[in-house]
Amino acid sequence: MRSQVVDAYTTSLQPPARIFDRWLAARLQRAIAPAAVRLELWDGSSPYSRDMSPIGSVLVHDRAALIGLIVDPDLWFGDAYTAGRLDISGDLGTVVEALTRATLGTPTWRERVRGALERPNSFTHARRNVHHHYDLGNEFYQQWLDQDLVYTCAYFEDPQMGLEAAQHAKFDLVCRKLRLQPGESVVEAGCGWGTLALHMARKYGVHVKAFNVSREQLAYARDRARREGMTERVQFIDDDYRNVRGEFDAFVSVGMLEHVGLHHYQSLSDVLRRAVRRGGRGLLHFIGRDAPRPLNAWTRRRIFPGAYAPTLAEVATRVLAPSGMSIVDVENLRLHYARTLAHWRARFKHAEEQIRARYGANFERAWELYLAGSQAAFSTGWMQLFQVVFVPLETAPPYWTRAEMYAESPKWAG
Repeated sequence: MRSQVVDAYTTSLQPPARIFDRWLAARLQRAIAPAAVRLELWDGSSPYSRDMSPIGSVLVHDRAALIGLIVDPDLWFGDAYTAGRLDISGDLGTVVEALTRATLGTPTWRERVRGALERPNSFTHARRNVHHHYDLGNEFYQQWLDQDLVYTCAYFEDPQMGLEAAQHAKFDLVCRKLRLQPGESVVEAGCGWGTLALHMARKYGVHVKAFNVSREQLAYARDRARREGMTERVQFIDDDYRNVRGEFDAFVSVGMLEHVGLHHYQSLSDVLRRAVRRGGRGLLHFIGRDAPRPLNAWTRRRIFPGAYAPTLAEVATRVLAPSGMSIVDVENLRLHYARTLAHWRARFKHAEEQIRARYGANFERAWELYLAGSQAAFSTGWMQLFQVVFVPLETAPPYWTRAEMYAESPKWAG
């Protein structure tokens, strides 16, 4: 019955251009049918014919946008929404999550081609990619991150805890997994605004060398270290992770592996081999997938250029095994990231007028969609968040049971 309604919808109207529009709309409506989302064209017409009420609508404002959604939906949906050529009626997060669930499946031929054409993250490209995303201005991130500017998945020991508390709980979880001891040396690859490095030094008494290539983040981190009297314990270094030299008791990377790219996993493996001393340990905290596929085309082109979310198998076989490392613990914090993003989205919504006034409507819409899409990806299992603890071969794990990970954090009195 539904196909008959759609067929009538596509053939009963004139002139031919309108028939073509409706044929395209009917085809697109069938593709998103499991989402119970209504597609509506610029003239108010819609091929939606399900008995149940839609959870929301995708409003397409022109023919070019409609064609783009047929030809390359992964790229065009984001571009059209950013430009105001497509709108969402209803709750954006609910609609985006429903569309995400409806499109879960094997990679399309477009994704496979884009994956094959991926450009390696050379030193120059890596710095340029980081600049594109992280050097938008600290003022922007201060509008919607927590007070410490932590831009990675939080850890909600109690589902009701606030974002700031959950971020500090994440730091302590990382430190307990690494079993950091006073006086030890730690290297951090990709340190963000420096909060984890300062936390490790202040609370666990370690010495940290933190590498980053974001000018904005480094300036903030260095200034904070000076203000807090931590420059003797934490050194923020403007350099690529591939230039890490020396041996350390612990290696930690929180949210950096996604920017390495498959082409450079051997480079990261080489760093781990020479940086983690015998008896040392390391932790990788990263966005991942259950099966290999490229990042969403729009996100990769407009938001996170050069990014790739690996599978556990890719990290195990292409990063850790070649470096002589053995995995001793794996944890998936996917739903913690969904909750983190819910907090970020609420704060972003609260600041949207200021962001729009400062950066423009298109920028605000792009980031609104990016945050909603990211929350949907973790809520549905489209994306994962892994923490992997590793040690050099024949080195004992840093703890006998997992109980130590969840014990009360130590209080260093140095």
